[in-house]
Amino acid sequence: MEVLMVVTSHDKLGGTGMRTGFWLEEFAAPYYIFKDAGASITIASPKGGQPPVDPKSEEEGFLSAYTKRFAEDADAQKRLSESIKLDEALKDHSKFDALFYPGGHGPLWDLTNNPKSIELIQSFWNADKPVGAVCHGPCVLINAKNAKGAPLVKGKRLTAFTNSEEDAVGLTKEVPFSLQNELTDKGADFSVVGDWTPHVVVHGKLVTGQNPQSSEQTAKEIVRIVTC
Repeated sequence: MEVLMVVTSHDKLGGTGMRTGFWLEEFAAPYYIFKDAGASITIASPKGGQPPVDPKSEEEGFLSAYTKRFAEDADAQKRLSESIKLDEALKDHSKFDALFYPGGHGPLWDLTNNPKSIELIQSFWNADKPVGAVCHGPCVLINAKNAKGAPLVKGKRLTAFTNSEEDAVGLTKEVPFSLQNELTDKGADFSVVGDWTPHVVVHGKLVTGQNPQSSEQTAKEIVRIVTC
């Protein structure tokens, strides 16, 4: 099993003056779920090289067994720091069995409209391979289309970071758009549970998780689909 993980290269949180990036738990938990299932993992990002981690996600209250494992894993840290560019991932996309996007606020800025990311998603989807994303990660689906040219998410049951959760972290006015609203406007059947409650939705080979608490199970569903 070969998995391609795509993370953000964006590190500015709108006009707040604060830093953002990818959310560490949403990278670390899936990384080790895939690794422990025997997967070979390739990490890509728009700019390549070291992707920015959201410093908030490194605070003690947001750490987990997976993030602590990552902190002691020099090989995983090296792999992350040497992420390949998206155009390189596109050249070899046919070798991968699954595509996964961790969240964090960064992807809202550099992956939502990224043509190479959109092409990757459409290539995996048209090849009947699983596409997964968690928390803000599903923003990458907004502009993807199916083989008939319709929004990929139209009629698909999915989830992502909700309006309520964005309000709870005080960033509704800072993000470039409402993720829940945009996906709903594209025709998605958006599924919501309570804030910070683990919630994973599987529709065919589309796998989405609502929040950081959903990272582990989202990755497990992808492994299940690939190996069943």
